[in-house]
Amino acid sequence: MGVLLDYLLIIGGLVGLYFGAEWLLRGSIALAYKLAIPTLLVSLVIVGFGTSMPELLVSVRAAMAGSSDIALGNVVGSNSANILLIIGACALIFPIASWDKGVKRDTYVMIAAAVLLLGLVQFNQIGRFAGLIMVALLLAYVGYSYLQGRGKAVMADEDVKHEQLSRGVTALLILGGLATLFVGAELLVRGATSLARDFGISEAVIGLTVVAIGTSLPELATGVMSALRKHSDIMIGNIVGSNIFNVLFILGVTSIIQPITVDPRFGSFDVPVMLAVTLAFAALLLTHVGVRRLVAGGKVAVYGAYTFMLVQI
Repeated sequence: MGVLLDYLLIIGGLVGLYFGAEWLLRGSIALAYKLAIPTLLVSLVIVGFGTSMPELLVSVRAAMAGSSDIALGNVVGSNSANILLIIGACALIFPIASWDKGVKRDTYVMIAAAVLLLGLVQFNQIGRFAGLIMVALLLAYVGYSYLQGRGKAVMADEDVKHEQLSRGVTALLILGGLATLFVGAELLVRGATSLARDFGISEAVIGLTVVAIGTSLPELATGVMSALRKHSDIMIGNIVGSNIFNVLFILGVTSIIQPITVDPRFGSFDVPVMLAVTLAFAALLLTHVGVRRLVAGGKVAVYGAYTFMLVQI
């Protein structure tokens, strides 16, 4: 009965995270449109923050519960899943062949964030000072992006017609989304932690797999919808922005609230793997090669192999 309850908690948590993120994202975009925020800032901050809320809440909740491996594994696993699983699956639907070349700046920031994380996990703990630095770097990045996007057009009407909501509905979506995310995060962490103990699986592996994929559901949903509508820019921006926020914002805020103890495996295997897939994805973007279906299939296969290795270690 205990194992069954664990599964029910995980499923309930995943459902809560998915719908909570969806409602928060809809409400945030509607609010951004009402405030006439530039498209670039909306894509970077609102969408990036909205789709990363599950990772934030799960990591903070896990760190406060003493499960640092789940907190860190959630971010590392989500970034790897974003590039291998989500980009791979979306590019199988619609190959990524052309996009706004302005994403180059964000790609370099994504690489820098991954390199920074590799340096941080070489120590026994990611402390509050490191967290403050990460959040400061993110704020500087967002500020610079705002200055670059200032004066540019707001989102086109055709992109947001379905988000022209009343103030009451907008507020309800944002508040309801946040509340649902909190409940979903609590259920997922409780179920995943208990399941790891039941089966003798390390919390790091649970964080890198079940929790990471679960908290990446908003990115997956956004990516699949973008692929079906043949919007490569949104597919790429969704993942690049999310990976930046995951490292700088989520780990930054989490370590400020509760310093994160680092298992040596993260420094020797999991983060190097994350950095490797980040560099490979960046190379495809910076050289304008894109992600064709053959490469996309390879990404999904590599993710499957990586997950199998995690379970076997």
